[in-house]
Amino acid sequence: MDLRLCYALLLFFTWTSLPLCWAEIYTSLVNVKHAISAERKLIDSLKSYIEQESDRLQDIRRFYAKVSHLHSDVYKGQATALANPLLAFTLIKRLYSEWANVVYSDEALENSQALRSSYEEEESALPKLEDLQGAVRGLLRLQDVYSLQVSGLVRGHFLTTTSKGTSEIYRPLVSVRLSGDDCFLVGKVAYDQEDYYHSVPWLEQSVRLFRGHKWSPENQGTLEDALDHLAFSHFKTGNVTCALSLSQELLHHDPVNERVLQNVEKYEKMLVVKPHIKANELRRPASKYLRTREVYERLCQNHGSHPTHFQNPRLFCDYFTSGSPGLIVHPAKREILSLQPFVVLYHDFITHTEAEDVKRLAQPGLKRSVIASGEKQATADYRISKSAWLKDSSHAVIGKLDHRISMVTGLNVNHPFGEYLQVVNYGIGGHYEPHFDHATAPTSPVYKLNTGNRVATFMIYLSSVDAGGSTAFIYANFSLPVVEVNNLSTSIMFEIPITFTLLLFYFFTLH
Repeated sequence: MDLRLCYALLLFFTWTSLPLCWAEIYTSLVNVKHAISAERKLIDSLKSYIEQESDRLQDIRRFYAKVSHLHSDVYKGQATALANPLLAFTLIKRLYSEWANVVYSDEALENSQALRSSYEEEESALPKLEDLQGAVRGLLRLQDVYSLQVSGLVRGHFLTTTSKGTSEIYRPLVSVRLSGDDCFLVGKVAYDQEDYYHSVPWLEQSVRLFRGHKWSPENQGTLEDALDHLAFSHFKTGNVTCALSLSQELLHHDPVNERVLQNVEKYEKMLVVKPHIKANELRRPASKYLRTREVYERLCQNHGSHPTHFQNPRLFCDYFTSGSPGLIVHPAKREILSLQPFVVLYHDFITHTEAEDVKRLAQPGLKRSVIASGEKQATADYRISKSAWLKDSSHAVIGKLDHRISMVTGLNVNHPFGEYLQVVNYGIGGHYEPHFDHATAPTSPVYKLNTGNRVATFMIYLSSVDAGGSTAFIYANFSLPVVEVNNLSTSIMFEIPITFTLLLFYFFTLH
């Protein structure tokens, strides 16, 4: 029995002061919010720079107007002008020093240096190349899992295509359109990985947008760059005709580019030999570690065919007390979702205040989540998040949660029978792909705890999501969405559940 999890489209958080880690902003949306604060400071510095440069340019305009006036009015009659020694003196002085002072002014350099210094102060907290690449991979992941249209994403819409047509699966409160440069960078990340399935549609959008807009100084790519990468992407997929057409267009902008000239000659010869070369179908790259991808992604998009308690009388909802005095006063709202695997959902399990306390406590300790790699632990592309561990002694709220969990489950939550609380925050396209929570190999770090293997996981949702975020049970053929009823909910299940919201986990072991 194997549990799987799906991707979320968006998460909302209220944390503000988390320090950034090196090149890991994309792994946690808490860090993304901090990056917004960093850019706000840069905006203030840019505003100051613009004001200073505006003053400098105003002085230059004044100088231009003065000199232009002399040439349009005073110097029209050169003989008269030359007869005035003061005019001759001011001309010589102007050409000797004033023009030099304008052209070689240190003021422009000082203004740009002040802006550069402000940027360098924030540079350590700004995204690195790994963050950009990670954010792109997150977008591509969402595109694949939810069958999102690239053309829709470029316009700021999350549109999915199914057998029934096109539908909008998520409508953000704030919509943003992507530029030609945005699309170029997404396509280039895929291109650099020789992933032409993704590079072609994104570079096509980039070319389309670059054709219709003037290049901007903040752009990293150009129309020529997009044409170059798109042409080669088409060539690698067997679409020689399209590669030739794009290369010929590129030559209009860069007619002496030897490499492109050689490519055009090569493509033309190929089409002469085989004039009807058929382009290969764009195929999504195979997963290196996910053997159940199709089922997994289908369950991410819908909730499968698992029977509800209306169809199976053994599945039910009740007010659960378990004979505990605490639950007799406040029964747990229990919903039995599945018997195999055993999945129970407890509604209204944690209050908003308690959830905020847990997030606040976890905030300073959030670090990049790792996976077991033999006897060691390492980061992995199939687990994108940050996590922190909290002991029951860290705050009274943790002790309260421990006691509440013990009452509804009958499990011993004390260490070492229960592991410490794990709080997880997911990033852009954040996910933890199919895995087992329990150890499946004798080399697993779990055994270093000397407590036996894990037998159950208790998971609490600390925030909701607007779309996505389901936990998929591959072999049971159903998925459990992020549930929020009146307040917050939790679930207990054997094996592993994870969803793309803020979570806290309790792992129980057989001692």
